[in-house]
Amino acid sequence: MNLPFFIARRYLLRQKGTFSSFIIRMAIVATCLSVAVMIVAMAFINGFKHTISEKMFGFLGHVHVELYDPNHTAYLDFKPIEGDKELAKAIKATPHVHQVAPFALRPAILRANGEMEGIQLKGVNQDFRFAPSMSKVGKIDYSDSAYSRQILLSQTTADRLKVKEGDTLQLYFLESGGSLPRIRKVQVAGLYHTGVEEIDKFYAVCDLRLLQRINGWQPGQINGYQVDCDDPKNMYAVNNSIHDYLNTPKYAGKSSLESFILPDIYPSVFEWLNLQDVNGKIILTIMSIVAIINLAAALMILIVDQSRMIGMMKTLGMNAGNMRQIFLYYSGLIAGAGILAGNLLGLGVCALQQHTGFLKLDEDTYYMKYVPVRYSWGEIAVIDIATLVLCIVCMWLPTLYIRRILPAKVLQFK
Repeated sequence: MNLPFFIARRYLLRQKGTFSSFIIRMAIVATCLSVAVMIVAMAFINGFKHTISEKMFGFLGHVHVELYDPNHTAYLDFKPIEGDKELAKAIKATPHVHQVAPFALRPAILRANGEMEGIQLKGVNQDFRFAPSMSKVGKIDYSDSAYSRQILLSQTTADRLKVKEGDTLQLYFLESGGSLPRIRKVQVAGLYHTGVEEIDKFYAVCDLRLLQRINGWQPGQINGYQVDCDDPKNMYAVNNSIHDYLNTPKYAGKSSLESFILPDIYPSVFEWLNLQDVNGKIILTIMSIVAIINLAAALMILIVDQSRMIGMMKTLGMNAGNMRQIFLYYSGLIAGAGILAGNLLGLGVCALQQHTGFLKLDEDTYYMKYVPVRYSWGEIAVIDIATLVLCIVCMWLPTLYIRRILPAKVLQFK
């Protein structure tokens, strides 16, 4: 039988209505709150990052294959590439690739109801599929043999232009070196909404053939390929595979195609998201320190409060090592109870937020209406185990006080 553990367990179970029981409850509550805050903070930060990233990836894809030209300043004079079905097929065959879609980009000016908005038109073909997570109503009809005269607008742009689904508006295309714009009348086929300003404010979707006609390109010419992966974690491996393929003897020296992951194209957005990890680490560190300090203080109080028991144990022959183990078991049991309660509280708050969305946000600032929640059992297990281990390890210092307790002094008082 493990005598130190037996004594610690019996001691904790029989401390009802005493000062020690109050200290134990306070230590459990402090540990519970610390663990709950860590779980909730981790879930909210992960949810925030995942939601923003998913909205960006859902519209723009994970990897782009484009013509590498460090000197170009806009898609107004961006050189096209020849669509390569064999290249698209090879990319599609790459593991973890969900979709490979050609696209073209062209700036334009939208005009309706006396309002004008600058926009970046993204031309796609009828095979292009938006991510299911993206909110979208309506779709472009590609049945016209020339090109579709329809467009998808963001809800943000539609509100600014005071248009709705089915309304018509004019597109103005400025020509490089030209004095007069080229004008096309199009119909609003549908509306989409991501909540991300970088997308909703600056992008609209149209038929790829429309931009090919405006740019004077051949039917097979495009700006590049958008590659969607089955999981954002796999975009780095997919990008490396495409990069290696583009540097095979077949393509090396024949073109300047290069592959880019979306964080390379929009570094400011993803660097901002990565900064949230710093906030998470700060919160986890502070809460861990709070839990350790509270447990250490509680254990020190328990040791002082039970000095008579320690003196009696020493008189009966128990060595200091076993007595330290008793109080380390104390701290372990207290930390375990606090961690369990913290898990229930933290996961309860997360579940409540997921089902009710009671914590709301300003979408114009945070790109979402509600605080998103996303957690993994692995991360929760790491929080629990790390908290328990750190608490027990840091309890060694208070237990050193046991050596200073002399039986002759503590047992003379009743």
